[in-house]
Amino acid sequence: MSADAHPTLPPVRLHSEAELARDALVAPLFARAVRLARWATPGTPVGPGGELLADRLPEAARLLGLADDADGTAYAGEAWRVAVDTGLIEVTDAEDIEAGDPGAEVVADDGLPEAFGVAGPGDDLALVTGGAPGDVLDLWLAALDAVLADAAVPDLDDLVEALDAGGEIDFTRLDWNPQREADFLDGVLANLYLLTVAEGGAGAGPVPLPVLAASMVVPDGMAEPSNEVLEQVSDAMMRLDDQFRQLEPIGLVEFKPVDEELMAEADDEELLPEPDDEDVSRYGMVRLTPLGLYGIRARMLEAGVEAPAIGDLADKGADALLDTVAGYPEDAAQAEIEQWFEGRELPAAVADLLAAARGADAGGPLRRLRCQQALATAGPAAEPVVRAVLDDPELGGLARVWLAERGTGDVPAPSEAMVFWLTVDTIAAQLADDGESDELPALMESLTAHHTGFFATAWRVEHPATAQVLEAMGRLHPDRKSAKEARKAAFKARSRQSSGA
Repeated sequence: MSADAHPTLPPVRLHSEAELARDALVAPLFARAVRLARWATPGTPVGPGGELLADRLPEAARLLGLADDADGTAYAGEAWRVAVDTGLIEVTDAEDIEAGDPGAEVVADDGLPEAFGVAGPGDDLALVTGGAPGDVLDLWLAALDAVLADAAVPDLDDLVEALDAGGEIDFTRLDWNPQREADFLDGVLANLYLLTVAEGGAGAGPVPLPVLAASMVVPDGMAEPSNEVLEQVSDAMMRLDDQFRQLEPIGLVEFKPVDEELMAEADDEELLPEPDDEDVSRYGMVRLTPLGLYGIRARMLEAGVEAPAIGDLADKGADALLDTVAGYPEDAAQAEIEQWFEGRELPAAVADLLAAARGADAGGPLRRLRCQQALATAGPAAEPVVRAVLDDPELGGLARVWLAERGTGDVPAPSEAMVFWLTVDTIAAQLADDGESDELPALMESLTAHHTGFFATAWRVEHPATAQVLEAMGRLHPDRKSAKEARKAAFKARSRQSSGA
């Protein structure tokens, strides 16, 4: 999974390790792998690749309750491979088996190829019931890696068609590049993860398969995809339909496949929704499960991608908290702040937050906005600490707002200089948080409405963002006269800044 595709992602809300471990244990494919590992007796003969021999597959299918399924033996073979790949089953090659070991007489039988070995329960099987939740999740992640590797391989029919005269796979005929296919699937899952954690990490609904396929194929900025690109999107959809069918049993996704009738109707044409097609779900829908979110994030972290999770900052200082959540969506920032407060003495935590909120750097306004957001959850015990900064030129306005919102008495009126400084700081924070949002003009009008001659004074405010804020007000203020005054004030502020006056 490339670290370049999404160098920084919004924070994700993860379930607890205990909940995720329970989800892993009931994921159908992982549960089957565990059952086969418990069923395998030491000395069970296996093929050259550690696979269960064909004459044992029906018995394994019966054990898994798949005897009546036409694909039961195939599912049993898949579960066995996963058990081997995760260490739930340990394979010993024939040449490593010593006399007296379980199965030694089997591999010595002339009727079996010398390459055969034996298998039995692996040491890691004990972790399923005796390990911590993290141990179970490590086993599940290993199983996920194995399933993802299988999902990137072409289906059997394509492989058979690509065999050359010598029985080797002709990759040029197959048009299959293993690394390219693995990268494609990683990219799809990264995009699905991003769509899930965007907008605060709610992951409210499944993603239509055409949307996910288009995210991988349609070039950025292409308004009207060409017929060639649409054909590529359709091909990608069908690949994803097959791959997500393979990934659902490991618990990674919830998947509604493409409607079989649609595939039959499409024939050789592109399988894409028509503009007037109201039921887009017929074209496939996919959603990462909570376990899937955990798994894809773990793979991203391993690849060097910055993929934060709510709670990552719980043991960090107030400065790290405010600096980091400054870049979070508001609801994600609130969730992180609430976790940060847990287990801390409230007065000391509030004092740390206020100290961290200070600063004349470019990030200061947004830190103070997040600090104000954090203090909104603080109770009466915070009042003495907040009152202690009433005279602070950077925090005094914030403190007054907090006290006023709680209806506390004896709050001194702010000086005019503090009012103007707080106005500039508030708008600078909003610009840093949401950019030039639709709500910002109304905020600007509200903040300046009660100050006659606001712009005649504002350009003198000793705040590093004064000129930037006035320029933004010149573009966005809903009153044309005020906007013109703001542009003049911004020019004065820039001139004053450049002269050092």
